[in-house]
Amino acid sequence: MTQLIHSVIRYGVPLVFLNVFLEQIGAPVPALPTLIVAGALSADGRMSSTHVLVASIVASLIADWIWFLLGRRHGYRVLRTLCRISLSPDSCVRETEARFERWGLKSLLIAKFIPGFSLVAPPLAGAARQSTIAFLIYDGIGALLWVASGVVVGRAFHHAIADVLNALENLGWWAVAIIASAIALLIALKWMQRRSLYRRLRMARVSVHDLKRMLDEGSAPMIVDARSSAARKRDARRIPTAVVVEGDTLQERFAALPPNREIIVYCT
Repeated sequence: MTQLIHSVIRYGVPLVFLNVFLEQIGAPVPALPTLIVAGALSADGRMSSTHVLVASIVASLIADWIWFLLGRRHGYRVLRTLCRISLSPDSCVRETEARFERWGLKSLLIAKFIPGFSLVAPPLAGAARQSTIAFLIYDGIGALLWVASGVVVGRAFHHAIADVLNALENLGWWAVAIIASAIALLIALKWMQRRSLYRRLRMARVSVHDLKRMLDEGSAPMIVDARSSAARKRDARRIPTAVVVEGDTLQERFAALPPNREIIVYCT
């Protein structure tokens, strides 16, 4: 941890720029600790908070603009690729589309505060053919809010941050082991949840051929199209007799059904 402080002091703003750019481009190198440390150092007069803010916002805009252009060029294939490496790929596309569909470019104002959404929102905006200028304005404001929050926290609690860093330094390699164990535990829990979900889905899955046979025989249960409106616009094909239910009303509609009614749900 003290090495982080020494590195920030030695390399200054370029290090902050590189760290922010790498995180926003998708590398697993969180920039918030660096921003907080930079904010604490600026409170002691050892760094310029203005230079940190400007460099971080520019780095964030460059990385997000790259993803925006990739989304515009390759469409939703970029989104599916990013969600495939997410810790929660089963809900990545649906939740991201729902947020963006509800708030549009305004979602970029808070995107960087939502884990996973920060990386997926820019290519989604590009795939949705949003204005480049409007994207850069909203994304820039969102980057300013995110960067400023880290710097402000560092300036406000620079004494406490120094105490915490000193305590971690005294632990030596134990501090690294504790942090690494916590990260590994989080990833393991997410992986177990995903495997459990996949097992349940495999047990309850109905094949296309089985559903076709049910439809031909007139014995098909209630079929629910739970795709987002954006997904339905991209692909207008739908299963005959399927009932379209938005995510917000899904639970309410199911609660009104008889408890013994069979339901088949399909989505993206």
